[in-house]
Amino acid sequence: MDKRSDRHKTPDPLSQVFSLLNVRAARCTRFEAGGNWSYRFPAKPALKFGAVIRGDCWIDFGDEAHHRLVSGDCFLLANAPAYVLANDQRLAPEDGIAAFDWTQSDVARHAGRDTVLLAGSFGFEASDAGLLLDALPRFLLIPSRSPSAAVIHSTLEILDLEIRGTGIGAAVLTDRLADVLLVQVLRAALDQDAGEGLGWINALVDARIGKAIRLMHEDAAHPWTLEALSEAIAMSRSAFSKRFKSLVGLAPLDYLLRWRMRLARDLLRRGATVSATAAQLGYSSESAFGHAFKRVYGQAPKRYWRRQAIAEKFPINPNKLS
Repeated sequence: MDKRSDRHKTPDPLSQVFSLLNVRAARCTRFEAGGNWSYRFPAKPALKFGAVIRGDCWIDFGDEAHHRLVSGDCFLLANAPAYVLANDQRLAPEDGIAAFDWTQSDVARHAGRDTVLLAGSFGFEASDAGLLLDALPRFLLIPSRSPSAAVIHSTLEILDLEIRGTGIGAAVLTDRLADVLLVQVLRAALDQDAGEGLGWINALVDARIGKAIRLMHEDAAHPWTLEALSEAIAMSRSAFSKRFKSLVGLAPLDYLLRWRMRLARDLLRRGATVSATAAQLGYSSESAFGHAFKRVYGQAPKRYWRRQAIAEKFPINPNKLS
């Protein structure tokens, strides 16, 4: 088997995080507007995307932060704050949720099609939502002039067709395309400004720190030490620790602990026993594993999953554009 095949067998760290968080598109919608308009949308602890397909408008966060959006621009909102979308900032904004019947259609219309936007939100494993949301700035813009804009635009074109269409499998396609769009936007963000403001996501593309993260992800059960990791990436322990924490926000072994516990949570959710999970992640005993799990999640593994099982019976789905 060649090296290329081996590389594709082991997912990269970002792909692994997406898989564990079960990142998925919740709903994709299209907004068409003509004339003068202004709509406000409430704050929501979620990850949302938006893209201007035609025309232009403003997005205003109410704290003197506003941005003009033009055709081809794409953006993410992390821990989405309250905001206003408008083509005329002098207008008093209407309630963007109450103004349209979102239960009947994925397309909302206001007096024409001078401006067209696509939007949607993503759902993920709530207990670790901060892993992704806290790594992103409140507003992440990929402008139409970005070198990656052409690739993103191709995805948006197909997504737009599926949102408007009624073909078989349209809902599945829109969900998958939104997932693709999210990764493309994150890639583009890493390319522009060296990924400034992207927390641990930026660390993935750092030559040495990214390698250390990959080593921990590829073999989480290995008894990694600070010395072993620093030697593997040819850095001194002090330099490695300092740079890792500056990029990731955690010390290397704290990151490893949290990564192991996220893997543990996923294994337990899929039916693995506590003892089997402990062994698979390199712990010498259930008690050692239980102590580590409680340190991260605040509860013993069995108690934690009893509470999770109850919570999963009542899932919360993100609203369309809210």
